[in-house]
Amino acid sequence: MIISVASGKGGTGKTTVATNLACAINDGVQLLDCDVEEPNAHLFLKPEILETQKVTTPIPEVDESKCTYCGKCAEICRFKAIAVVAEAILVFSELCHSCGGCVEVCPENAIKEVGRELGTAEKGNVRPSIDFINGRLRVTEAMSPPLIKHVKSKVLPNKINIIDAPPGTSCPVIAAMQGADFVLMVTEPTPFGLHDLELANEAVKLLGIPRGLVINRSDMGDDKVKAYAHRENLPILMEIPFDRKIAESYSRGVLISHEDPQWKEKFFKLFTSIKDLAANGFRIQD
Repeated sequence: MIISVASGKGGTGKTTVATNLACAINDGVQLLDCDVEEPNAHLFLKPEILETQKVTTPIPEVDESKCTYCGKCAEICRFKAIAVVAEAILVFSELCHSCGGCVEVCPENAIKEVGRELGTAEKGNVRPSIDFINGRLRVTEAMSPPLIKHVKSKVLPNKINIIDAPPGTSCPVIAAMQGADFVLMVTEPTPFGLHDLELANEAVKLLGIPRGLVINRSDMGDDKVKAYAHRENLPILMEIPFDRKIAESYSRGVLISHEDPQWKEKFFKLFTSIKDLAANGFRIQD
């Protein structure tokens, strides 16, 4: 089973929910931190890292001794990552989306693919029985979806896989949610929280994945998020209050499910609700 924990905006408590959920399940679970631009699940889980792997993405390299400067490679590239100027060919590797189209259309076989470093993937474990994988995007790198897909390639079908997705609704978020059995959205009852929840919910609608909602700091703000959830047939699976004890645990990098057995039980009940909704084929109703 794959559970993707997402949020329309940063700072809603997405990582708090993902890490506590993993620890509440505890047995046969792995957490994959796909928030590769600023991964922070390790601050709470404190895994022992056993393996670090460099991750690359293919980009074109042109052998100009074979190139006739026909321009077919530039014509097929939607992202303008390759250009022919007089008798010179220019490759803009940061713009390349690694589709391989230029290699396929080159009549002279003058283009091959080489690797460009995106970042690293770390693999380890959290004792006693949680596997941990995260991605860490290279500084100045903008192309995060290939690294996210690499992290997701470590999903194991015999485990409960919890994906900590990036915030927002852009391409990295879609990459983290695609293929999930359930999307758990985390929001807060504020105007910004509601606005970005609406965007996230529309994205999940397009993917057609079963989903549910956690409202963090639920006793602040107003009831507009709850009203929206009711209108959208979006089940509210958990409410987390604005509680000093939870905030203190977070500031120390300690999971509330470790410190308070009642919260561990609540997060396990959250998992049970997710399993039930996914098993019953719950889908978004327009």
